Amino acid sequence: MRPATPLQYLQLNLAILFISTSGVLGRWIPLPPELTIFWRSFLAIPFLALFLLLTKQPLNFTKRWSFPLVVAGVFLGTHWVTYFYALQWSNVAIGMLSLFTFPVITACLEPLFLKTKFKWRHLFLGGLTLIGIYFLVPSFALAKTHGAAVALGVFSALCYALRNLILKSAVKEANGSQLMLSQVIVIALCFSPFLSVEKIELSLGVWEALLTLGLLTTVIGHSLFLYSLSYFSVTTASIISSVQPLYGIVIAYFVLGEVPHWGVYIGGGLIIFSVIIESVQARQN
Repeated sequence: MRPATPLQYLQLNLAILFISTSGVLGRWIPLPPELTIFWRSFLAIPFLALFLLLTKQPLNFTKRWSFPLVVAGVFLGTHWVTYFYALQWSNVAIGMLSLFTFPVITACLEPLFLKTKFKWRHLFLGGLTLIGIYFLVPSFALAKTHGAAVALGVFSALCYALRNLILKSAVKEANGSQLMLSQVIVIALCFSPFLSVEKIELSLGVWEALLTLGLLTTVIGHSLFLYSLSYFSVTTASIISSVQPLYGIVIAYFVLGEVPHWGVYIGGGLIIFSVIIESVQARQN
């Protein structure tokens, strides 16, 4: 794998920035997570298909990728819905903390899945980012539902790590938009039965939030992230993704006027240190 260029680092960071909107949107949208994930996927389909048609790229894949892409779609859908449940059962801070165990999980699983050499650096930096995210979260008292939310968040992180590992090889033959289109179709089909179970009237504000979740977070953010796997190992991309909570804090400061607490500076410093070390090492390999 050739060293990534500054432009490719910028692409990965843009992906992380757009994906970081999912926590606030998932917490704010007043729908059962199954319905939110259905509409998130369903609304993403026409945008992805239109982009591929305009850029004259094929919509289909070779048969050998059919099953892995279905499995990846199931893992991604499970990751989304369990993460949104973790957000609803606790808060954005706890959901974020439990989800960002995925860099550590990825560091442990990538050598097993992709037969790469295990690097203690990845495990150390993954753990360091997790400590950093712990400092990002303001102090909170654990309610009865928070333990379940943490467990669900860690399970969500496992699903996300497995999905990324499955698609690492696929990015050599297809681009991120193609891969996302297949996954959101699978997810929309899986969650479509909930439309008949839940009858809810959606306001204009909810539609706008769902559209943002489908277009900005899913179509643009996740497509760019999958593109980045062509240039980064899954573990490297996961560790660099740990800046996502920092992006969320910066957005909250400028949009909502929320002033960061003292732990943000400690946690942010640990995360940025980890990301810089991994970025430098990745460029040297």
